[in-house]
Amino acid sequence: MTTPAAGLRRRAHRPEWAGRNYTLLTAAAIVTGLGTHGALIAAAFAVLQSGGDGGDVGLVAAARTLPLVLFLLIGGAIADRVPRHRVMVAANALNCVSQAAFAVLVLAGDPQLWQMMLLTALCGTGQAFFSPAAEGMLMSSVTGDQAGRAFALFRMAMHGAAIGGAALGGALIAAVGPGWVLAVDAAAFAVAGALRAFLDVSHIRPREPGGGLLSDLRDGWKEFSSRPWLWGIVAQFSVVVAVVGAAEAVYGPLVARDELGGAGPWGIALAAFGVGTLGGALLMMRWKPRRMLLAGTLCVFPLAAPSAALAVPLPVAGLAAVMLVSGVAIEVFGVAWMMALHQEIPEEMLSRVSAYDWFGSVAMLPLATALAGPAESLFGRRESLWGCAALVVLVTAAVLFVPDVRNLTRRTKEVAVATAVTPSADAESAVGRLG
Repeated sequence: MTTPAAGLRRRAHRPEWAGRNYTLLTAAAIVTGLGTHGALIAAAFAVLQSGGDGGDVGLVAAARTLPLVLFLLIGGAIADRVPRHRVMVAANALNCVSQAAFAVLVLAGDPQLWQMMLLTALCGTGQAFFSPAAEGMLMSSVTGDQAGRAFALFRMAMHGAAIGGAALGGALIAAVGPGWVLAVDAAAFAVAGALRAFLDVSHIRPREPGGGLLSDLRDGWKEFSSRPWLWGIVAQFSVVVAVVGAAEAVYGPLVARDELGGAGPWGIALAAFGVGTLGGALLMMRWKPRRMLLAGTLCVFPLAAPSAALAVPLPVAGLAAVMLVSGVAIEVFGVAWMMALHQEIPEEMLSRVSAYDWFGSVAMLPLATALAGPAESLFGRRESLWGCAALVVLVTAAVLFVPDVRNLTRRTKEVAVATAVTPSADAESAVGRLG
């Protein structure tokens, strides 16, 4: 028999802000993180084992990224139109089927490049619909003054799963081959989809009947473009993500091979970055910056340091230290950014705004990685890396000229109460018009 004391003890293990939806979302993110990050490595090795080369690996990677860019905005609009957990479960089902088919092809032997590209594209399509729905669902599952702590813990769990998944995936590829790692990823999507099916969306107000998909996209664009801090930082990150991605995906392995002694040192540097993200999330569980966007944006400047360290290049210990600091910094920004979206964006617009955020942030990444090689040939590797570092500094300094980036303030409970008691000027104006 369950006693009241036993119930209290069970609740004591879980903070008040970690409700049922939050717990389910976090558990599902850990499961998919463990599977997906191993599968990304497995897909590359599957291509190589089938006789492909580095160019073929790049084509398969591009096949995943392209549908992500193409369908993000549609995915965001749909996630604000139908219950978000249904979109998430459907996307997980698509990912499960595509990864299972990929695993069967690899295990059967002799997969064709076009088949691997097609299945990877389906996986990217699922991600395009899943990501805006998931971000909207996470933000709607957290309320109150502890939102920053909740987001930090979620991100810490997600990054921990990514690190563990990459390590486990690498070990499994060596032991049993990439096909079985892809099969594990398919199973992880099935488990995560089952968990997300139990999410409760009764607290989310049903959408009013209205226009179609294009109307929803226009409404999302109006919400996005009406906030200078929002589109300013997304524009900043379209450059930051592009140049940092090019530096780490293209130049980093080349510098490690030519000047640091091989893949091992680069692996150490990437592991240090992962540890840094965990440290940054832990920091943000305790720190609640009052000017959250200012604190987060100042922490983007250290993202220039890895490119500079590769340009020098620093020895392995120095590069690892730089990557550790940049991992902490990006996590401070990430939590601060989620706090700002959670506070400022209406719940019914969260997925559409998240989709514009994702789209702006990743749209230039494929172009930047494609141009990294020609830039190296034209300017030189060291000069290209210094250019990456300079661009991060320039666009980050530029976004600080947006007043709301400097001044947007985290609302406390006291401010929220005062706002509820004293109508805003907009509310008073609306009442006057109605009268």
